[in-house]
Amino acid sequence: MSETKTPLRLAGVVRESIVDGPGIRMTVFVQGCPHHCKGCHNQHTWDFDGGYDSSVERVLEEAAKDKLLCGVTLSGGEPFTQAKSLTVLAERAHKMGLNVFCYTGYTFEQLQAQFETHPEYRELLKQCDWLVDGRFVEEEMSLMLHFRGSRNQRILNVKESLAQGKAVLSEYN
Repeated sequence: MSETKTPLRLAGVVRESIVDGPGIRMTVFVQGCPHHCKGCHNQHTWDFDGGYDSSVERVLEEAAKDKLLCGVTLSGGEPFTQAKSLTVLAERAHKMGLNVFCYTGYTFEQLQAQFETHPEYRELLKQCDWLVDGRFVEEEMSLMLHFRGSRNQRILNVKESLAQGKAVLSEYN
């Protein structure tokens, strides 16, 4: 019996990164983004028809080969446009002993407001350890910020944010 693959549409994968969250991480860049932030450094990820087809299983096979990894980062594009598949990826990454860092152009409050119509957003958030939320704002850009591009973005402790029902800043802010 053949295993069903969980589909992903990717722009690319960086096998080892130290700039997309704490420690050495695999960064998964999903394809497709509705935000189109001015000054975005990943404009090639905007087109939902761009990139290439892959699978959660393929990404995790590669991650398993690298014993230096401490986590997986979900970036893009907009990860929440592929929330169901990325929930599977994040859940399995945790089972491998990896933590999960996620970037989104949505704020925590915007995601929370859509839980009724998009329950998959809550499911993906439950599998994230940290969330960088908010659109990139070119006028707020700073190279002095850790793990985020503009001052308006926050790094949230997702577990605490979900438990309290409001955005809770992480230790990385």
